[in-house]
Amino acid sequence: MPTVSAQIALVLADHVEQVFGVMGNGNAYLLDAFERLPGVTVTPVRHEAGAVVAADAYHRASGGLAVATATYGAGFTNMLTPLAESVMGGIPMVVVVGDQPTSGPRPWDVDQAAIASAVGARTFTVGVDDVAATTCDAIEWALTSRTPVVLAIPYDLAAREAGASVTRAIARPAPVIPDPADIDELVRVLTAAARPLLLGGRGAWLAGAGDALGEVADLTGAITSTTVLGRGLFPRSEFDLGVTGGFGADGAMAAVGQADVAVVFGAALNQFTTRFGELFGAETVVIQVDVADRQTNPRVDRSVRADAALVAEGVAEGLRSQAAAPSGWRETLDIPPLRRYEAGTGVAPDGRLDPRSVAERIGELLPADRVVVSDGGHFLGWVNMFWPVAAPDRMMTIGTAYQSIGLGFLSVAGAARAKPDSTVVLATGDGGGLMALSELETAVRVARGRGIAVVWNDAAYSAEVTLYGRVKGLALGPMLIPEVDFAALGEAVGAEGVVVRAMSDLDRLASWTAEPPESRRFLLLDCRISGEIVAPYQQEIIRVNS
Repeated sequence: MPTVSAQIALVLADHVEQVFGVMGNGNAYLLDAFERLPGVTVTPVRHEAGAVVAADAYHRASGGLAVATATYGAGFTNMLTPLAESVMGGIPMVVVVGDQPTSGPRPWDVDQAAIASAVGARTFTVGVDDVAATTCDAIEWALTSRTPVVLAIPYDLAAREAGASVTRAIARPAPVIPDPADIDELVRVLTAAARPLLLGGRGAWLAGAGDALGEVADLTGAITSTTVLGRGLFPRSEFDLGVTGGFGADGAMAAVGQADVAVVFGAALNQFTTRFGELFGAETVVIQVDVADRQTNPRVDRSVRADAALVAEGVAEGLRSQAAAPSGWRETLDIPPLRRYEAGTGVAPDGRLDPRSVAERIGELLPADRVVVSDGGHFLGWVNMFWPVAAPDRMMTIGTAYQSIGLGFLSVAGAARAKPDSTVVLATGDGGGLMALSELETAVRVARGRGIAVVWNDAAYSAEVTLYGRVKGLALGPMLIPEVDFAALGEAVGAEGVVVRAMSDLDRLASWTAEPPESRRFLLLDCRISGEIVAPYQQEIIRVNS
């Protein structure tokens, strides 16, 4: 019979191809078992937080079940920030960790199940005789609830022979079927609308609703828009207003406010998406289609609880049967000027680079086949304003649900494993980049010549500087960072580092993109930007908080 650890690996191997982790006393036998299994790739990371973030990124880019692993105690608690993020992000993940022995806690043990519960993750603990069954339970809970779970291996059982325990079929989440009356009402409302808008989020992408929503937009003449995590959802970009909320262009957001009907598919409508309540016009009827059992924003006038794809398909069928003429609204709008952002000036008044100019130029030079992974920070505005993405699985902002920074470098390995033929483009700040330095080596090692890191280096925590320093007058000292040579740090772990002090320094990105991926190194662009240029979304936050 296999050991307890080997049995866990065998069950998981039926459902996953990638595992991310750091080896320690509590999971050494598990990683050994994974290494001996065909079809499973183990990617070692350098910090336990990196295991969870990489697994999270892998899921977001591939749709597959995520698996991360670490030892007990400090190894597990090092995972907590990204575990909270993955819970809030609704990521199906199994986090396999060591735990205290069945004889009771040792002096260095903590109540890991209670700690996991505090951030919203349920713990499943294996025993000798129920290893396969408990592992199946954990997988099923993660998939059906769309949430991370912790699978704990008591220390004294890790190398013990497992008892007889059989696997079983894993239930998959069933779609929420729409009420036909809700479909009929949506068809009626959209047919009568003069200025219809469809707004899509990550939930619509996960449901596979993109094509059906595109058809609904064509049949109704609706303009479209997305959340940050839904970028690239709609098939016809010529009628799409781009990202909604603080990252959206002012002209585009003004058009959203003119809609008389807005149907929101798979988006929670948080305060940032809704511009702190100012996105929709006073007369706009807002209808939310989501699997949540209640509306997620008080601005919602009507809720439809159902799978986004089934609703979109049903509405499209109803519209076709009525043969109603499209509204014609979108043809009256000149979309490109509405989506235009204020251009940069090249060099800011303080002599450093204008981040708008840098972002726009990088967006022009990046490979078309790319996945963008972004840390949290002020620079998020530039990434979402100037870097287009082809689909929602090619844009991720891990850390934003929990309002964390420092998870950027940690995301690269997961995205690279999910889409090995694409270029992974990381955006991080100097503050978040320094937090995540343990995974710089992992990013370079895994992505190799298909990886780019753009470090927005303004020698400060600029989001804090703009609000707390300049507006509220708090001491600047704790918000400033001595300028760090990230290019040199990248070189130290095998990347090619380029300090970008002039726009012409970005020419190296153009030549790098033209080189074969097999012959080039991971490229790190250390962009010395001005902190005096404030992103529009940050201006919005300042206004609300002032």
